[in-house]
Amino acid sequence: MTAVLEEMRRGALLELEKAETLAAVECWRLSYLGKKGAVAQALARIPGLPPADRRSFGAAVNDIKRALEAALEERRKTLQEVEVARSVESGRIDVTLPGRRPLMGGLHPVTKMVREICAAFASMGFQVVEGPEVEWDYYNFEALNIPKDHPARDMWDTFWMDYKNEQGDRPMLLRTHTSPMQIRVMEKTRPPVRVVVPGRCYRYEATDATHESMLYQIEGLAVDEGITLADLKGTLYEFAKKLFGKERRVRFRCDYFPFVEPGAEMAIDCFACQGKGCRLCSDTGWIEILGAGMVHPDVLRRVGYDPDVFTGFAFGLGAERVTMLRYDIEDIRHFYANDLRFLRQF
Repeated sequence: MTAVLEEMRRGALLELEKAETLAAVECWRLSYLGKKGAVAQALARIPGLPPADRRSFGAAVNDIKRALEAALEERRKTLQEVEVARSVESGRIDVTLPGRRPLMGGLHPVTKMVREICAAFASMGFQVVEGPEVEWDYYNFEALNIPKDHPARDMWDTFWMDYKNEQGDRPMLLRTHTSPMQIRVMEKTRPPVRVVVPGRCYRYEATDATHESMLYQIEGLAVDEGITLADLKGTLYEFAKKLFGKERRVRFRCDYFPFVEPGAEMAIDCFACQGKGCRLCSDTGWIEILGAGMVHPDVLRRVGYDPDVFTGFAFGLGAERVTMLRYDIEDIRHFYANDLRFLRQF
């Protein structure tokens, strides 16, 4: 019996030395020291032995068990040290190598254009202000000479919201233009007034290559004594040169906006064909960029300004449209598709 036990011990220790991983060591432990392992099987044989041999056989098996457990702990420790060394080596960093350059973000092309437009007017003495995107019907329409059932409301498809307070229903909406800030600024400010108002506007309309339900608009307003249409033309002409180049020619034509009188649309000569006619300008030689006009006297009266003393002009342009013209972009939906291949060009 002693020879059999010694043979088992030598075989077990030899197998343990050959185990190269912690998983292999665990398999070895189950084979020899588990509940159904070789040592447990040897102890189970004790009741079948002659009484005189049981004590010595049991002592021999326990000695082997202690020897195997000690060898197991030693082998585990050795392999764990090897694993740690291997992990450290695989994760070693060469601190002398140049670092990885982090990914850098950038401003959206429309944001860049908004800032550039605001900077152009700021250089002419205009202050940049912002207003709420959720607006009262009064400021968005009625105070701007667009009462209920006025045909001009058909120009804006709107996102309406229901709001009730102690006075009853007061209709609110996502603003359709930044023009409400004309009223808000004049209510709180005495002339002279010179502001530009950038911000998001919302239109409930079908999306296509030139229309989006959300757009950026920049509104401008100047009110003072003695302001004339010549001041409006001079300001916008200077803006066109700053944004599109000093060689630009400007054209004004009559247009209709309820809150200005007279109203006009401003166009610049096509910078792609130099006014000869091409696809970009629809063969007209001109590109419309904004609407403008002299502030309507009724709008001035509504905010407490005397139209016999004060006059002013207002204008509005879409930032996306100007960006599309500047970079010859054919589809406005590219701006908000979150396609980095497109956005990284700017």
